[in-house]
Amino acid sequence: MPVLTRLIPSPVVVDIRAGALDDLASVLADQRISSSGRLAIAISGGSGTVLRERLAPALPGADWYEVAGGTIDGAVKLADAMRGSRYDAVVGLGGGKIIDAAKYAAARVGLPLVAVATNLSHDGICSPVSTLDNDNGRGSYGVPTPIGLVIDLDVIREAPVRYVRSGIGDALSNISAIADWELSHRETGEPIDGLAAAMARTAGESVLRHPGGTGEDEFLTVLSEALVLTGIAMSISGDSRPASGACHEISHAIDLLYPKRAAAHGEQVGIAAAFAMFLRGAEDEAGLFAEVLHRHGLPTTPGEIGFTEAEFVTAVEYAPQTRPGRYTILEHLQLSTDQIRDAYADYAKTIGS
Repeated sequence: MPVLTRLIPSPVVVDIRAGALDDLASVLADQRISSSGRLAIAISGGSGTVLRERLAPALPGADWYEVAGGTIDGAVKLADAMRGSRYDAVVGLGGGKIIDAAKYAAARVGLPLVAVATNLSHDGICSPVSTLDNDNGRGSYGVPTPIGLVIDLDVIREAPVRYVRSGIGDALSNISAIADWELSHRETGEPIDGLAAAMARTAGESVLRHPGGTGEDEFLTVLSEALVLTGIAMSISGDSRPASGACHEISHAIDLLYPKRAAAHGEQVGIAAAFAMFLRGAEDEAGLFAEVLHRHGLPTTPGEIGFTEAEFVTAVEYAPQTRPGRYTILEHLQLSTDQIRDAYADYAKTIGS
């Protein structure tokens, strides 16, 4: 009887702890990612400069590249600058924009990418996707999964707390996204990858049920692990399905309709996930979502991020157009403007807004 298995793209090292950044060179050498120390390190011009001063003495063989924002042009320029040098790996040191640019550049020159996250704002730190701004707005580009991931909890605590809060909203939205995936399976026959769904759901539930707060190492570790697991879940499924449903459709609609007023990604998907749970009749779960979001200092209504009820209703109505072919509770219900408005009013009453 044959034994069937599959290879799962995932990092060879995941180092999440206080002080992890100080051991970066030894971790890369021990894992045989870079024993020579020949690294191309992408940083921002702001906080990256401070980290460079701290790390440079331990990485004498590294070349440092400043990347101006998360744009496709910046990522291409980074790749071009690295060509011709015999690097062992690329290190993306910073927030999501720097890591996404480094991912794309590393893929372009055929080098492995080590992600060193300085904040926990979203689940892209370990995903096979680079989200970069381009001439038409923003695009998602398939890239290899990072070969290594380092998260120093001391560095995470130094970042503004809003970044941690944003990561919480993104992690919680997994639960709504999986519910949409299961709905699509029932209604359209779309296949579900059980392992990817299990990992993404477990990641979301671990954050939802954890009693800790944003300043505690135990909670930050759980949140970090949840974001890593979500990225691996997307690698397994080959797309963003385990982490993106109606919640992200609504957030993308807000980004497109109100580009100059959009809030943090995690804030938007957190609100949208709670509302999507309500739309599918899971009122208790929607209430729990709102309770947890509120406890961590996240918004639960569009008014808290500067949008009127009418603007939110417009975004919900437009949302299905942002992901053609994706089936969620929004496509299932096909609500009219008045029905969305009534549903939102009921949602606001349910969460006590």
